[in-house]
Amino acid sequence: MDHQLTGFIEDLRSTHKSNLVSVILYGSAATREHDRHRSDYNLLVVLEKIRPIDLRNAHAAVREWAKLGQNVPLYFTADEIDNAVDVFPIEFHQMQNARKVLVGRDVLADIVVSDENLRHQVEFELRSKLLMLRRQYIPASESVEGLQTLMSDSLISFISLFRGVLLVLGTEPPVGRRSTLAKTIEQLGLNGQPFEKIFNIRHNNFEGTMDEVEANELFADYMEEIERVIAIVDGLETAAA
Repeated sequence: MDHQLTGFIEDLRSTHKSNLVSVILYGSAATREHDRHRSDYNLLVVLEKIRPIDLRNAHAAVREWAKLGQNVPLYFTADEIDNAVDVFPIEFHQMQNARKVLVGRDVLADIVVSDENLRHQVEFELRSKLLMLRRQYIPASESVEGLQTLMSDSLISFISLFRGVLLVLGTEPPVGRRSTLAKTIEQLGLNGQPFEKIFNIRHNNFEGTMDEVEANELFADYMEEIERVIAIVDGLETAAA
């Protein structure tokens, strides 16, 4: 995968030429907790200017990158970043805390992330992910494997949002996923067993087998704890009013 990332970066250089300001890898792939078999390679591509032709020219390279199961990069202009940090505080906090500059200059080095809209974004994202989780449960509930995949994949998305929850609580989130999960459980007084089980399933550390009843019970416990997190975040707005 590292070799394929290098190839993709070279394709971006060739595509955007002097218009390319920087390419930044962020998230778990930029940390020691990177799992090359499971971690996504999240990339921020910064251009001087973005016209439709710039995006069209990137189609071939991005298409091949997406075929590898990777996310399409985020495209920003250098000027847009300063104006966007207050709208996407979760994402920019994550970029600041875990990033590697692969090309060009570090456009994130001097940004100041405002937390004015942080609580609202965290609640919105949590509720959106919960609604999606409920919808995806319907087809996934046909098999134990489907449920395990749904829970292990969705947990990573929720852990990213838990970093925002910790920031709302005034706690600097750890960089790693497991430590972020542990800190969230501690700070919010959650039942950590469902999260730990799912985390171990994702990393093939789960001992024993799970039947259909056990898998559905685990999902129910997992969803209940997510709902508790949302209720706590929602309550913070009431407390601040």
